[in-house]
Amino acid sequence: MKAADVSRAISRGSVRELAHRLQSSVEGEVLFDDASRALYTHDLSIYRHVPVGVVIPRHKDDVVATVDACHEHDVPILGRGCGTSLSGQACNVAVVIDFSKYMNRVLDIDPHSRTARVEPGVILDDLRNAAEQHGLTFAPDPATHEYCTLGGMIGNNSCGAHSVMGGKTVDNTCELEIITYGGERLRVGETAQDAFAQIVRAGGRKSEIYAKLKALIDAVSE
Repeated sequence: MKAADVSRAISRGSVRELAHRLQSSVEGEVLFDDASRALYTHDLSIYRHVPVGVVIPRHKDDVVATVDACHEHDVPILGRGCGTSLSGQACNVAVVIDFSKYMNRVLDIDPHSRTARVEPGVILDDLRNAAEQHGLTFAPDPATHEYCTLGGMIGNNSCGAHSVMGGKTVDNTCELEIITYGGERLRVGETAQDAFAQIVRAGGRKSEIYAKLKALIDAVSE
């Protein structure tokens, strides 16, 4: 559905109901006023789309509440960091979830396994500065490294000059904690064959997602 069609499909009444629901269930900031929405109409590209509203979550429970409310009201969602995308990825007619203000921490770094746990709004240079204390770094380094967030880098599979040496973002991501639009919360990452078979046998939405992804991988690998 095109952005203009989405905008027409969302009535003012349903937007008011959604805003009220979010304000009562989200601890972070819920911004549906014209000025706030105007600030999120664009990223670094030429694209312009006025969002339905903006949520700035303080923690992942706010994210869950936002997704639940938007799913209930059939309103699209869009994750956003600092808006450095060059092709319109960070703007749309949707409820924009801005992770950059509060969910922006490096949670821990394990120098032995050379891994880090971060929140989606963490700035790349903040992660690299923390990793440097252990003689480590995060190889992908797009030109916007001072401002871009890890969540956005994962969404765009960002690279940069040093990704030739150390791989793109996808090559440096071990595991993700995700929530689907339907509300399923999953940890996803590299999955061994026996674990994959067990997930598929269990049935349910997780099984369906894994099976379809495996079919997609098989199709593009032929």
